[in-house]
Amino acid sequence: MTRPKAVLFDCDGVVVDSEGPTLALFVEELALHGLPLTLEDFESDYLGQTVEMVARQATKAGAQLPEGWVAHFYGRMNQVMLAGVPLIPGLLGVLDRLDAAGVPYAMGSNGSLAKMKITLGQHGIESRFRAVLSGQALGAPKPAPDVYLAAAAACGVAPEQCVVIEDSAQGARAGLASGARVLGYAAHGQGTATARSLAALGVSLFQRMEELPGLLGLEGGAL
Repeated sequence: MTRPKAVLFDCDGVVVDSEGPTLALFVEELALHGLPLTLEDFESDYLGQTVEMVARQATKAGAQLPEGWVAHFYGRMNQVMLAGVPLIPGLLGVLDRLDAAGVPYAMGSNGSLAKMKITLGQHGIESRFRAVLSGQALGAPKPAPDVYLAAAAACGVAPEQCVVIEDSAQGARAGLASGARVLGYAAHGQGTATARSLAALGVSLFQRMEELPGLLGLEGGAL
């Protein structure tokens, strides 16, 4: 791959390892309200959506969500995040390599700005990104391309010259719609429902962050 002019990262599951507890919380809450799902079901059908989008789709699927459920869920989720969320292994090494190569990077997430302040703030890395952007705050969550178009602009680069790093089909569609190249982070291997949905979009997959510098064409290859 030719070295990109900028790299645009998703947040949850790509920079911070927050998806495990968040998805488990979704499965628990939806089961409590009449929609039992396995974790694989949720990953396949809902991964990458905002809480509002999950609520709408789950309601259509039969969940009996009470008024105020979205705010209730955000409250529970933020408490889980405040308890501590680790960075994805190898992520800091990737950022160091991008800095050394002079390649700017930004973040485009479907998560709320409040949640990203919690998760990124625990590690003091928010300021390393040219911008930390939320599709929710922009009023156009993924799969709309707006958040990645804005992230590319924050880096001063055309989206076609960027690479997006995503772990969900929802996010990959946003990256592709922006005109960027997309790489799919499949931490749990290529046999998962999420990995299969990324591959179905024609997205190349990788399993370890240490592989990413080589895939981006940075000098010295993989970490």
